[in-house]
Amino acid sequence: MSDTMLEVTNLTVNYGAIRALKGISFSVEQGEIISLIGSNGAGKTTTLHSISNLIKKQGGSVSFNGENITALPADQIVKRGLVHVPEGRRIFANLTVRENLEMGAFTRTDKVGIKDDMDRVFELFPRLKERVKQVAGTLSGGEQQMLAMGRGIMSTPKLLLLDEPSMGLAPILVDEIFEIIQRINKEGTTILLVEQNAFKAMNIANRVYILETGSIIKSGDASELIRDPAVKKAYLGG
Repeated sequence: MSDTMLEVTNLTVNYGAIRALKGISFSVEQGEIISLIGSNGAGKTTTLHSISNLIKKQGGSVSFNGENITALPADQIVKRGLVHVPEGRRIFANLTVRENLEMGAFTRTDKVGIKDDMDRVFELFPRLKERVKQVAGTLSGGEQQMLAMGRGIMSTPKLLLLDEPSMGLAPILVDEIFEIIQRINKEGTTILLVEQNAFKAMNIANRVYILETGSIIKSGDASELIRDPAVKKAYLGG
């Protein structure tokens, strides 16, 4: 049995005449944190959306834990344990914190497990516990990001796709979010991270794939790529 959890092969996505993804291939092993980095418009969010089947693919395949999920409906993909926390939080603004978290567990029937996971979310994000009855739209940006991640955890992910979790957050909150990502990973969840903050993303990743205009131009161990002069110059402001 291979430890490859996610296998993306020759993924192609077009938006009209624009080739957003030009046949990219990569894999995620169980237990890893993989960072996908690249400038705006490189195709990072498109990659996550096509894995989750939220957008139409023109070609290629996606397999998760040995099963071909290329054409599987998005809700079935979540049921298999592949959970996507989208860019821009996308919380239910008019629901309370608790109701948002309950929405994350909508595919589940195990009441005891749901309660345990709710407790786990509150342990990871104490601030959410303090605001459990608050309407989500009134939370700060950082708290909304925590809620979006918490809601993802409520779906019991084996693999968590995180799209730009640090976007628009104050530096102190960015540090906190990245610490929590590492903790979620240590507790057994594999992570595929799309992140504008390349330095932070590379610091916590096992491996990195660099996307440029829809193609993977470089990949390797994070510890090596972070020292690569070309990578430093292009993505790390060095």
